[in-house]
Parts: sequence; structure tokens; C-alpha cells
Amino acid sequence: MEDQETLRNNLLDSLDQIIEQSQSSFGWKQFLQAILVSLASLFDGQQTFISVYTDAVPSWHCSTATTSSSSSCTTSSSICDLPSSDWSWDAISSLTIISDWDLQCSSSFIRGIPASSYFLGGVVGGFLLGTLADSSLGRKKLLLISSITMSLASFLTIFSPNIWVYSAVRFVSGFGRSSISTCVLVLLMEKVGKKWRPRLGIMQFFFFTLGFLSLPLIAYVNRDNSWRALYLCTSIPAILYCILLQFFVTESPRWLYMHGFVEEAIAILEKSSAPNYPSELKLLLVSTGMPSEGVEETSKTKNHPYKSMKDLFAKRWAMKRTLTVMVLGFGIGMVYYGMPLGVGNLGFNIYLSVMFNALLEIPSYPITCIILERWSRKYSVLAFCLVSGICGILCAIVGNGQKGIRIGLELASFFCSRTAWNLISMFTVELFPTCVRNSATSLLRQSYVLSAVFSSILVSVGSNNGFLSYGVFGLAIFFSGFFVACLPDTRGGTLCDTMEEQEGKENMILG
Repeated sequence: MEDQETLRNNLLDSLDQIIEQSQSSFGWKQFLQAILVSLASLFDGQQTFISVYTDAVPSWHCSTATTSSSSSCTTSSSICDLPSSDWSWDAISSLTIISDWDLQCSSSFIRGIPASSYFLGGVVGGFLLGTLADSSLGRKKLLLISSITMSLASFLTIFSPNIWVYSAVRFVSGFGRSSISTCVLVLLMEKVGKKWRPRLGIMQFFFFTLGFLSLPLIAYVNRDNSWRALYLCTSIPAILYCILLQFFVTESPRWLYMHGFVEEAIAILEKSSAPNYPSELKLLLVSTGMPSEGVEETSKTKNHPYKSMKDLFAKRWAMKRTLTVMVLGFGIGMVYYGMPLGVGNLGFNIYLSVMFNALLEIPSYPITCIILERWSRKYSVLAFCLVSGICGILCAIVGNGQKGIRIGLELASFFCSRTAWNLISMFTVELFPTCVRNSATSLLRQSYVLSAVFSSILVSVGSNNGFLSYGVFGLAIFFSGFFVACLPDTRGGTLCDTMEEQEGKENMILG
């Protein structure tokens, strides 16, 4: 038994070396694959922040007939204290769900239910689906299922007759998208060697930003149309993308190898490598008879689809890492989701506010790449969390009197949270082996999305009290940043494939 385990670890080391060698160069085939995989994040970004426009309270004005009479209607009045004849919406009554279903005087809790339902669906879906990418489904199949579910639910949202049906369909959409970002990130990074991992992994975040950035344009074009037009414009392209995903995206060779699909793994490596790449892995596996052992392992994994989730908490070192990245994900998510969702409370133009936040994400990507290649992951995450927290707290303290300064602090806090999220996401991929990597990344993601459930509620509750929103966001990311001290640095390391290999690697470092 010990000889078999030694042989297996040697083969895994050889696999890692061969992937490093075969993928050391980056050609158009790998680039095309990366584009196709990353497109899923574009549609994910659209659905994540679409509620900024569809669920907003539209602007209104006093009716012309009342302004010249004795009516008490003014722009500073509350429309809930005025007769319906004294005021009118600036645009069509179906511009958002608030005006369409007369929710302007409903409680902040009711108005926040759709956004919270979407993020809650993401949390539930992440726990139920995330581990399947490590076991029975694999990265590609789960990505396809998630994309189809999100896209179809987004399309069905158009037919919602009231806020309750709307919230239920948004929950399904969130449930579907729960595994998209983790599958995209893991799939991208497992296909290449360590030289290209930071550069390729950042594509997932870049395409998410493109989806985020496209929303102000789509919303502006449809500013005279119903909120349903936004869902139509974003769901149809997403449904068509699923066809490309099914037929042109390949599975992770690491996952295929770990589950006994050796020939498929070799075929993918050879197809994406240089024409003269020798099949060293194939010769090695055939000579040792490893394929049969891999098939046995596949059978075991399929009988225990949630084994990878159990493994994360069975070993002390894995549980420590898992809980740490979850705390970090929650704190970072409070700012990343809360700041854009709450820009309507800043008294600034909503189209420009969202556009500024989305544009600010773009410079965070080259900065992330530079940091990953040159500096410590741990201290970089800590630094960005602390700065983001300080800016968020100051944003709450400044108040409405200084709109320019306040929007500047909001943008600075958001930028730092975005960079911190980029770093901790790729940091997590390097912290865990292939057999549990997607599950660990999924738990990070779910804690991140769980924070959005709370932040969306705080945005509604804190519409008249900035500290209940921006102040809480800042405190959350500030204190969560210190937890990064519990993690080892992974700069310059290779990806491991089994728990034993990862544990042995850590023991060597500590020894």
C-alpha cells in the first residue's frame, strides 16, 4: 500500500511537471479557450448588478397642476405623504419594479427582498453544487449547468407579475450562478503552468467587470423602456453562449487525470501544446498501469459526491485555511457588493456612479498581476483590506455635505476591495489541492456572496443613516483582513493534486 501511495505521488509530481512544460508557452489555442471560459463571468457580472437599475426608486416630480396651487408638494417632500395626484414619475411607470408595482412606500425590507433573494440563492447553490465540480460533474459540466440555469431564470424574470414571483425567480437565478465564478477561475488556472496562472486567472475578473461595465450602457439605452427590457437584453446572449460552452470548451486535464480519464487528459494537453510535444505523461502512465487505479478512484468519488467538502474539515490545516478564507471573503464582499448597490444613497448620478465603480476595476487587474509575481500574497491582502476599511468608515463620517469627497472615498474603498478579492481568490486556488480546490474556492465564494445578502439589506436600512451601511462595510473588511495572518504564503509554488501531497509539501516547508 505504501509503495502504491509513493508511486501515485511520484506520478502526480510528474503530471505537474509535464503540465508546466507543455503549457509553458501560451498560444492562440489556449487564448481562445480562456476567452470562451471567461465569457461566463461577463453574464454573471450583468446579473449580479442588474438590480442597481431594475430595483431602484425612480426620480419623480410634482405635477404641474399642483405646483401653481396651494399644494405642499416640493422636491424635498416624501411621496408617501402626498396624494397620488400631486406627483408623477419622471419616466414611464414601469421603469423599475418599484414604480411598476407601487412599492415606493413599502418597507426597506420588502424593497430589498429581490436582491437578497438573488444572493441567498447564490449561497444555497454554492453549498449544494460547488463540491460537485470536484467529484462527479467536473469543472466544465457544472459551469454549463450553472450558466443555463442562470440564463433561463433571467429570461423568465421578464414574466414576473409581482415582487414575490420576481424574488423567487431571482433566487433561482442566483442559485444557478453560484458556481460560475469558481468553475471559471479553477478551470482557467488548472490548464496552465505557474508562469501563466496569475495572468490567465485575472481574465475571470476582467470579464466580470466587462459585464458590470456594460450595464450602464444597456440601462441608458433602455432608459425609456420597462425594467423587463434589461433582463431580455442580458438573458438572450447568455443563453446563446451556453451553446458555445457545450461544444468548444474543454475540461481541466488535472480533474480528468484525478478521476481516471487519462486518455482524455492526454488528448487535451496534446491539443493545446506545441505540435512536437512528446507524450511523456502517456508513456509514464502506461508503463506503471496507473489508469486502472484512477478508474477505481473515480468510482469512489462518484459514490461520495460531497467527500471533498468533508475533506476540507477533516484535517486541521485544511479546516483552518477554509475558515480563514471564508472570513476574508465575507469581509471583502461587504464592501465589494455593498458599495455599488448603495451608490443611489450618495446623491450622485446613478449611471455615472456605477460606471466609475466598474471602470475602477480595470486597473486593479494589472496591479494584481504585478503583486502576485513580485510580492507576498498575505501582506498584500492585509494592506488592501485595511485601506478599504478606513476609506469606507470615512465615507460614512463625511456625510452628505461633501458629495465629491464622499464619492471619492467610496471609489477608493471599492477599488481596494476589488484588488483584495482578486488576490484572495487566486491565493485560495494555490492553497488547496485539485481534489478539493473547487470546493474550497466555492466556500470562499459563498461567504463572499453571503455578505451581499446582508449588505443589500443594510443599503436599504441605511438609506438615511450612512454609518449603518458604509460604516459597517468598512469595519467588516478592516477587521477581517487580520485573519490573513493564519495563512501560509504560496508565492512561487506549484499546484498540488491530493491532500497528502499538499500536507507533505507544507511539512517540508515547516521542517
